[in-house]
Amino acid sequence: MTNSSSITQFLLLAFTDRRELQLLHFWLFLGIYLAALLGNGLIITTIACDHHLHTPMYFFLLNLSLLDLGSISTIVPKSMANSLWNTRAISYLGCAAQLFLFAFFISAEYFLLTIMAYDRYVAICKPLHYGTLLGSRACVHMAAAAWGTGFLNALLHTANTFSLPLCQGNVLDQFFCEIPHILKLSCSHSYRREVWLLVVSACLFFACFVFIVVSYVQVFRAVLRIPSEQGRHKAFSTCLPHLAVVSLFVSTAAFAHLKPPSMSSPSLDLVVSVLYSVVPPAVNPLIYSLKNKEIKDALRKMMTGCFSEAIKGLFSSAQCS
Repeated sequence: MTNSSSITQFLLLAFTDRRELQLLHFWLFLGIYLAALLGNGLIITTIACDHHLHTPMYFFLLNLSLLDLGSISTIVPKSMANSLWNTRAISYLGCAAQLFLFAFFISAEYFLLTIMAYDRYVAICKPLHYGTLLGSRACVHMAAAAWGTGFLNALLHTANTFSLPLCQGNVLDQFFCEIPHILKLSCSHSYRREVWLLVVSACLFFACFVFIVVSYVQVFRAVLRIPSEQGRHKAFSTCLPHLAVVSLFVSTAAFAHLKPPSMSSPSLDLVVSVLYSVVPPAVNPLIYSLKNKEIKDALRKMMTGCFSEAIKGLFSSAQCS
């Protein structure tokens, strides 16, 4: 039995004890992390530099990419470092910071996905009111509300979780610091306050999920009433990427936290936690760029411009020499 005041570090769950597999995990996570940095970085740069993409939909997509970069950068570098240096330790303050940042980015991303569903609903079901309901000021306010609500949610959970006395050691059954696994270390009955806070957050998330579902029911009803096939295809092309991102995000997170105890095993829990915490930030840019002609055209134009500038620079330096 240990007291939380005497805990200076936590021990995270290792993917494997074999050195060869630890290095394989390092290189695998490095590849995923670099893919997430490249994909989200390209989307952010493209939207910021191309004035044709300065619309509400792409403004929210830029915010989504920022949140994806934040969430994957919170957990993956530490996991890579632990595998590389063959350690499991994370400091007490480092664990608190990681829990806060991950909860912040994940919560804000979910609220932002709800706002993006509203954006698609207004664009397709109320196109004449789109400029009024989603003006630049309204978009900034909605994005700020998503970030602010995520910050407040993360702050409440982090403060409440780390105010609980921890009497069950310092070993976490997860490769990063997460609320349910820290609650398992708390003293008997002392975790109930945080459980109630988790229930309130779950109700809020469920309300957002219902809003997303209702919005897309209305969207698909409106799209199916469009007479031309080209118009239906264009409408679907702007909705399906967002719907795919929401489905990936919700399904993996729900399975990770709501699966029955009989299905739990260390290896399965690790795989599922990677699916909802690491994979979506790397896959989201691919989902949006594959189905979005405007982003592909803007990326192609930006790459062509950069290549042309590089060629001109080479010719200029050759002439000078």
